[in-house]
Amino acid sequence: MVEQNLLLLLVLTPFISAALAATLPVGSRNAETWLAGLTMVVALGVLAVLYPSVAEGGRIIGKVEWASSIGLDLTFRIDGFAWLFMVLVAGIGMLVLLYARYYMAPDDPVPRLYSCLLAFAGAMSGLLLSGNIIMLVVFWELTSIVSFLLIGYWYQRQDARDGARMAFVVTASGGLCLMVAMILLGQIVGSYQLEDVLTAGPTITSHRLYPVVLVLFLLGAFTKSAQFPFHFWLPNAMAAPTPVSSYLHSATMVKAGVFLLLRFQPALGGTDAWFQLVTGAGLITMLMGAFVALFKHDLKGLLAYSTISHLGLITALAGIGTPMAVIAAVFHIVNHAVFKASLFMAAGIIDHETGTRDMRRLSGLARAMPVTATLAIIASAAMAGVPLLNGFLSKEMFFEATYVWNNGSPLDNAAPYVAVIAGALSAAYSLRFIVAVFFGPAATDLPHAPHEPPALMRLPVMLLVAACLGIGIAPQALLGGWLESAAMAILGPDLPHFSLKIWHGVNPALIMSLIATSLGILIYLVPRRWIDQGEEGLRITRALDFGRAFETALQFLTVRLPRQALKLTSAPGLQAQLRVMVLIGMAAAYFALGPLDWNIPLPEINSRELVFALLWLIGGGCALAAAWQAKYHRFAALILMGGAGLVTCTTFVWLSAPDLAVTQLLVEIATTALLLLGLRWLPKRNVEIPGDNNLTSRFRRLRDLLIAVTCGLGMTAIALAILLTKPGNSIGDWFLRHSYVEGGGTNVVNVILVDFRAFDTFGEISVLAIVGLTVYGLLRRFRPAPESVERPRPQVEAEEQALEAYLFIPAILMQWLFAPIIALAAYLFFRGHDLPGGGFAAGVTFALGLLLQYVASNVRWIEARLTILPVRWMGAGLLIAAAVGLGSWIFGAPFLTTHYQYLDLPLVGKVPASTAMLFDVGVFSLVVGAIVLMLIAIAHQSLRVSPRVRSADPEEPN
Repeated sequence: MVEQNLLLLLVLTPFISAALAATLPVGSRNAETWLAGLTMVVALGVLAVLYPSVAEGGRIIGKVEWASSIGLDLTFRIDGFAWLFMVLVAGIGMLVLLYARYYMAPDDPVPRLYSCLLAFAGAMSGLLLSGNIIMLVVFWELTSIVSFLLIGYWYQRQDARDGARMAFVVTASGGLCLMVAMILLGQIVGSYQLEDVLTAGPTITSHRLYPVVLVLFLLGAFTKSAQFPFHFWLPNAMAAPTPVSSYLHSATMVKAGVFLLLRFQPALGGTDAWFQLVTGAGLITMLMGAFVALFKHDLKGLLAYSTISHLGLITALAGIGTPMAVIAAVFHIVNHAVFKASLFMAAGIIDHETGTRDMRRLSGLARAMPVTATLAIIASAAMAGVPLLNGFLSKEMFFEATYVWNNGSPLDNAAPYVAVIAGALSAAYSLRFIVAVFFGPAATDLPHAPHEPPALMRLPVMLLVAACLGIGIAPQALLGGWLESAAMAILGPDLPHFSLKIWHGVNPALIMSLIATSLGILIYLVPRRWIDQGEEGLRITRALDFGRAFETALQFLTVRLPRQALKLTSAPGLQAQLRVMVLIGMAAAYFALGPLDWNIPLPEINSRELVFALLWLIGGGCALAAAWQAKYHRFAALILMGGAGLVTCTTFVWLSAPDLAVTQLLVEIATTALLLLGLRWLPKRNVEIPGDNNLTSRFRRLRDLLIAVTCGLGMTAIALAILLTKPGNSIGDWFLRHSYVEGGGTNVVNVILVDFRAFDTFGEISVLAIVGLTVYGLLRRFRPAPESVERPRPQVEAEEQALEAYLFIPAILMQWLFAPIIALAAYLFFRGHDLPGGGFAAGVTFALGLLLQYVASNVRWIEARLTILPVRWMGAGLLIAAAVGLGSWIFGAPFLTTHYQYLDLPLVGKVPASTAMLFDVGVFSLVVGAIVLMLIAIAHQSLRVSPRVRSADPEEPN
């Protein structure tokens, strides 16, 4: 149990720290650094405690019940592979956060940066530790969202906004494909638990949907790990601050894709399709990335394309899929994270101290920055695969994996040659990075005089370079055990014996490495002129950047195509558009209802049914009259609409649905009052339409009447078909039997809303909050021109004065009614679990008490006496509802599980008490806040005061 709680701590701590960091003031970077650093130290400490349990193939699984009936529980799972990845996330994250303390300027919004970095660490932790594949997709998409915020951190820059948008569109689109793949996987296996999916490899690969699942899965992995042809987003993401680039592109963001490939290799791998697609994409990406990196002048651009190349290397190893290839892939993930994080930080130091990242302007920095130069040279040599450094070992393991015969396909035969060429290009661009920046004559046109950075800014680079040397010299001692545990978590009993050694004798891998290094030196020295010209002098490098093609495609899909579709499908005016929608719905209903058997025995007609029909004739007459009066007198139309609503309310009473009747009545009153407040702001009525005459006007109205009658008859037919053909036992019977036994209430409707379907209610009140904020946001800027309103302003003012005198007595009565209405709201709230009522009805009633005051009194007068802050009410409602749901977790129950019992109160006796009442408090608070927020937005339109003078903040009502 302790270990399971530690898993939750690993995921939740970064998010809690992110929320705290966001509240810190701008200007001091120390508090953020200490908070973030301690968060990473806690994560490393927890990982140290958990390691004995995950070593040698062990794993820890923690489970929090959520929606067990459909297989969706919050399951967290850690094994050796996830543990090693978590060490990279926390360890390199701690160094990046220390580096950011000195890289960022004091006037930068540093709290926002640290908050996003911590949130990203939390999202990555959730992804790595997810034991449920649907939950994995949620965290997967969360990494895309937070990376969007990080890449666009300097949002005032166009390149940052474009890079953030591009990265989000590509990776989030891949995430949608991954979501579909995971849903299909769950259906194939019969479970969404990762443990079950990983052990169902033969079932998955033999299923007829395996090709579809594989393609969708690879689209998700390839977009995140920047594989060809989705690689273009990563170089454009270099507009982010260097600490962000160092973290996202070494140990976290881009590594999520290769983590997914290796994690699901036992379930989806081992087939020819897997080998061809994954290995093929990896080799192409590795070769293309290395080639383009050689011609980049920007330091971060070179490192970005080198990252693409190394990601291709890891992807190719995952595609090969042999045990030694999987071990090599995990080993290179660690090595690449170490030397690439140090290189990004070194590039940031150079940019920070010289003012430029352009290698054409940088030269001879070894004299002015000897320590930084030494660190960057060692890290670059590790990237090139020089002996006695960590990159050399995993590069040789990669060469060996490609050299070994796998399946004899053309791709398998070409793999060793592609690997050698890509290795040569890697040595060439690493050599260019070293020579162009640190050697040669001293640069003379730099924006700043180069000098060494502060020691603590250089410390993270020193630690990472020390790791490059340590792993390269003593790999087995420093990393052997961790690597074995990680590989065993993927391969299980198929893990072969291996030993990390510097020297394995003269073998094909060593020969391939020597050829690649020698060829890389020649590539850098011989075509020097082409390399110096860079991408401007070589068209193919520009052609391989698909950024322009992406922008063109995005412009077509988001602007041109919708515009053409709008021209074909749109109609002038809202009424015409609604008419098209209704006709489409009618056509769809006709095809859906056509095959049904309509030989349904109708019930007997007696006097009771005749009275009910007469009632609905009255309601229908009100509706028709409202449609007719809307052309001439809107106030009369509003009253007639209320009449139709009252008939609907009476119908609910007739059919024994008192809860619906109460809600309908209250909502009718609220909407009528709100419409009364906003009626004056409607635009002028178009009594005459240009080119229209009396005949066409009648035809149009007759046409609309026929459409409305047809739709009404269709809805009646659907309702009859459902009512008369329903099975003997419905879901309603189950609720009737279990509402009191399991929910503690006799009002079945309310028990359903706050217990059985409380999660749905939570979503609905969230939507209501969004609607309230949207209405307020639209109306707060609404200032109708005098010519657009119904009557001239002088006439309106005169009518207002007369109306105030006329309504003096009703206003007094409405003020006196305020207290009884509040009492009624309390009555409806407390009886809701056993009798018609509840939080929603009570909230509407309470809001009606305030609404009537606005209708009958002056806005300034009422707000001087009643202060209500609707946004805070809405926020409190959501927090209370969520807290009630989360509280059930403390007792090991699923989210929003209700507990009830009878309390024995002195002088009162036993009274029922349920946690559902607390949830209803949240519903009540949010409903009041949303209605009052819309009320304030409408009522304030009556104030003829400049918006610059009066506040538009709902928290400070005027």
